[in-house]
Amino acid sequence: MRYLLLVLLLVFPGLVMGAVRAKIAFLAPEGSSWGKVVKAMAKEINKETEGEVRFKVYFGGVAGDEPDVLRKIRIAQLQGGIFTGKTLADIYPDSRVIEIPFSFHDDRALAWKTLNDLTPFFNEEYSKRGMKNLGFFEVGKVYFVSQKKVENLKGLSGIKIWAWEGDRVVAAMLKTMGLISVPLALPDVLSSLSTGIIEAAYASPMAMVALQWHSKIKYLIDYPLAFSVAAFLVDQETWNKIPNKYQTKVEQIVKKYMEQANEQTARENEEALGMLKAGGVEFITFPESDQKTSTDIRSKVVSSLIKEKVFSAQIIERVEKIIKEKKK
Repeated sequence: MRYLLLVLLLVFPGLVMGAVRAKIAFLAPEGSSWGKVVKAMAKEINKETEGEVRFKVYFGGVAGDEPDVLRKIRIAQLQGGIFTGKTLADIYPDSRVIEIPFSFHDDRALAWKTLNDLTPFFNEEYSKRGMKNLGFFEVGKVYFVSQKKVENLKGLSGIKIWAWEGDRVVAAMLKTMGLISVPLALPDVLSSLSTGIIEAAYASPMAMVALQWHSKIKYLIDYPLAFSVAAFLVDQETWNKIPNKYQTKVEQIVKKYMEQANEQTARENEEALGMLKAGGVEFITFPESDQKTSTDIRSKVVSSLIKEKVFSAQIIERVEKIIKEKKK
């Protein structure tokens, strides 16, 4: 019997010692770019760790929306997920600082340089909150879209704009700009555009197409509102169970697939812009005077976010310093 156990230990270490199994959930469908990348990533992790680390992935929101996934991680029904801004703020509020409106305009490279500089700090803070961050997925540049033609920032006044329910960053921006905010859950946006409950919304181009908003909007303000990302978080306790010899390997595999996914997302967002334009959506370029106004709006939004304790003054100071240095 001892001999049999020894053979099993040598040949199938994961079987005898117990493989680390992590149930991961996120909203993207299995057939989407993110879905395909995560599926391939999980397969390679299983192979390269000889079955000692297994990621079982639940696609397309079958485990619930992001708050549901986070709740299930906290009660150990799930072990990880991919979370976007609003839910990231529920875990660690300051991690959303990258999404402050009008921080990067059309400069994707600057956004990534800023995020990369902040990542070690973010990772430390996530760890304090019981999460291991395996990296950031790019959601992309976020644009305003509308059913009514808007020639400039003042033209947004009076338009009913969707705000993700509970999203304090967007709420602060709309309040600062004196705009009408209509808080709704994400799944309600499409029907609300159809019924007139809202007349405008915001998202990345890929999301607009995937969520079918493009069929309900007529105009896109061709001036990015923000740059958005998602984090791949795994329960720290689960991560600590992974043998040290495999932790680095898992991180390397995830990094490789994330880099592929992020470049693909950037391309697909550009393609989605083309699809919107080909589908009859009119692209509106704001005048240079409004582009300057956006800088002033950002300053007021930042002050409001600090005052309302959405972000700490320390993280704002850190971000402002990084952006200033990177622009030199």
